Amino acid sequence: MLPIGEVAAKLGIPSDLLEPHGRYKAKIPAMNSAWDDKPDGKLILVTAITPTKAGEGKTTTSVGIHDGLSILGKKSIVTLREPSLGPVFGMKGGAAGGGYAQVVPMDDINLHFTGDFHAIGAAHNLLSAMLDNHIHWRTEPQIDSRKTTWKRVVDMNDRALREVTVALGGTGNGFPRQDGFDITVASEVMAIFCLSEDFADCKRRLGNIIVGQTRDSPPKWVTAKDIHSDGAMTALLRDAMQPNLVQTLENNPAVIHGGPFANIAHGCNSVIATKLSLKLADYVVTEAGFGADLGAQKFLDIKCRKAGLTPDACVVVATVRALKMHGGRDFKELTEEDTSAVRGGMINLEKHLENMAKYNLPCIVAINKFPTDTQAEVDTVMEECEKLGVKCVLSDHWANGGQGSVEIAQAVTDLIDQNDSSNFKLLYPDDMSLVEKTRTIAKEIYAAEDIVMSDQAVKKFKQIEKMGFGHYPICIAKTQYSFSSDPTALGAPSGHMLPIREVRLAAGAEFVVAVCGEIMTMPGLPRTPSANHMGVDDNGNIFGLF
Repeated sequence: MLPIGEVAAKLGIPSDLLEPHGRYKAKIPAMNSAWDDKPDGKLILVTAITPTKAGEGKTTTSVGIHDGLSILGKKSIVTLREPSLGPVFGMKGGAAGGGYAQVVPMDDINLHFTGDFHAIGAAHNLLSAMLDNHIHWRTEPQIDSRKTTWKRVVDMNDRALREVTVALGGTGNGFPRQDGFDITVASEVMAIFCLSEDFADCKRRLGNIIVGQTRDSPPKWVTAKDIHSDGAMTALLRDAMQPNLVQTLENNPAVIHGGPFANIAHGCNSVIATKLSLKLADYVVTEAGFGADLGAQKFLDIKCRKAGLTPDACVVVATVRALKMHGGRDFKELTEEDTSAVRGGMINLEKHLENMAKYNLPCIVAINKFPTDTQAEVDTVMEECEKLGVKCVLSDHWANGGQGSVEIAQAVTDLIDQNDSSNFKLLYPDDMSLVEKTRTIAKEIYAAEDIVMSDQAVKKFKQIEKMGFGHYPICIAKTQYSFSSDPTALGAPSGHMLPIREVRLAAGAEFVVAVCGEIMTMPGLPRTPSANHMGVDDNGNIFGLF
């Protein structure tokens, strides 16, 4: 690794603007007038087919494209999300890429990094503490302890904390009530952190968080601002809001900042980091969580809508292995050549490409190469993409770094040169009703026949619109493993009904969450967690991270 000052110099960042965190990490002061007059670069979105156990590799591909662009002499940055400790110690593992397409220092990035997630957790839990203190002292506005809506968080998979009882042990400890924990990346504070433009915007959004209701009839909503916690929460987030600069294995600059869950929130790195990167480089490679349906749709309809961003190109990542699973092949049989299964699985890729076309977003397909892929299988994907009129490139970045992704990098720049980003459009307008926004996403993105809503969901939609939040975008919360609400339905199921079980208002994040089926906001650890195999060797090096 190069000293972080040398990495920053590649972007023209003077050393006196950096806030180093050791030799290989630094904070960049994004809210600085030094960047104001710089023109914006081109924004490249990396998304993927529907996730499977076979793996797709968006982060690895994003890093590979960035390294490939650098080899081509382009001034580029890869801008990514920060990993959550829960999945790192659980089953998913880290989120720093893989093979020769990684961001480093990998162990720091996957563990405490620069403390951003701890700051977000502290800000969230400060509000939790101030909420209970407000109830304890019966401060105005008096909150009905039975109608609080704000939990606590911890950045760890801990199923025992999903439902808890707090304030036991006597009147001095407050009013006993049922509470619970979410994982930090599911916090509305995380979503606010990633959608805020600056400190003032962050404070405003934090103040709008709804924490409960009063005892009045009819009850009134109580916000974080009402209990005077928004200022202190912003203070806790001050340093965290500055994006983090690291590097790839090929010493190219990488910005990593924020990380909301993609199945229950919008699943993108921070607006601040993306906008800063666009000022610092000619090409910015970023990613959205999970498949293009649950990830890219939110990136486009929530993040781009709120931040005024216009992506210039989209890379849809697929693997031969995952396509075979969508084509009906069992996970244990993926090493066996099966062009028929590959062809069958193309229906999933085709649907994602069709979805991106609805935004007038030019796309290219990247085949993330695995050692078990046969030439016949790769040729099948290429042939099917050619029939769809979409360019497809085999990328070998995992094994060969930037040299393995020069072709895909060149193809992306060619795609940008050939297309006009001004044609970009959103899926629905702000003034459409919340129900119709949800129905539009269900039909257009998930190929559903319609939505079916619980009585509670119908009532909540009406209530939110009556409160004046009907112009907010919809954030679909559902399984990432299928276009339907059934995680076992692979391929491209259509004609199903998308169930809207529950509706939640994220008044600070400024979106409305439509919950489809059972969604877990506090994961549990698997039978054999990844943490079982981690440790520190005699030289002080961490092992077992992946």
